[in-house]
Amino acid sequence: MASIWEITEDALDGLGVALAANVMVMPTGTALPDEFIVFQLISSPPAQAANDVETLRRYRMQVTYYNRAGLISMPGSEASMVTAGFTKSVYRELPYNQLTRHFGLAMEFLYLVEE
Repeated sequence: MASIWEITEDALDGLGVALAANVMVMPTGTALPDEFIVFQLISSPPAQAANDVETLRRYRMQVTYYNRAGLISMPGSEASMVTAGFTKSVYRELPYNQLTRHFGLAMEFLYLVEE
């Protein structure tokens, strides 16, 4: 199986938005893009065991969308994640970042894997 980060990146790659795992790091002197997505693993508890052997694991990935223009016209990240086999979970709007001038939305998705 590909790693959960590879699966998530593959799901989001076609959106045409700058994408990074964990944090968007720009070269010195370069500003953050007006619009970008970062993703990270929040948790990965076992979901099922049989005879003391793990049989299922549930990954919780957070996909965070940032945009200086607001959150009205977001890319299809939700549909892309669902198409890749994720289930929608908790969404929450982040406080406006006065330093970078970005609005943000954190979306969590669940991915169940047979071990």
